[in-house]
Amino acid sequence: MTHNIILRVISKFLIPPIIIFALYVQFHGDFGPGGGFQAGVIMSAAIILYALVFGLDAAEKFISLTILRILASLGVLIYAGVGIVTIFLGGNYLEYTVLGSTQIAGQHLGILLVELGVGISVFSVMLIIFFTFAGRGRP
Repeated sequence: MTHNIILRVISKFLIPPIIIFALYVQFHGDFGPGGGFQAGVIMSAAIILYALVFGLDAAEKFISLTILRILASLGVLIYAGVGIVTIFLGGNYLEYTVLGSTQIAGQHLGILLVELGVGISVFSVMLIIFFTFAGRGRP
């Protein structure tokens, strides 16, 4: 792979705004379009761009498959954990209203936590899939 200086410079300028936009989509998801799934895909697209421009080895040094597997499990644990907490607080599974002092506060907290779990899971699973397919020919 020849190293194209223009791609490297442009991607160094593009990756931070992509990550910031992913965070905006993540934390604005309960107020408008977006949420965990979209944010996870956008965030993973930034890392995939990094891998395409700087190489797969550099991207795996940035975030390893072991960390991605832990993050995928953590995202599912956050999602399921919110549901289990709502059961222990006397509600149904994922009944957010029992999480806060008021129903609205509970709904906002519940949605934020569930979308965070989804975002972490989608981000990590997308990168696991990419790293697995991109690294097929390596020993």
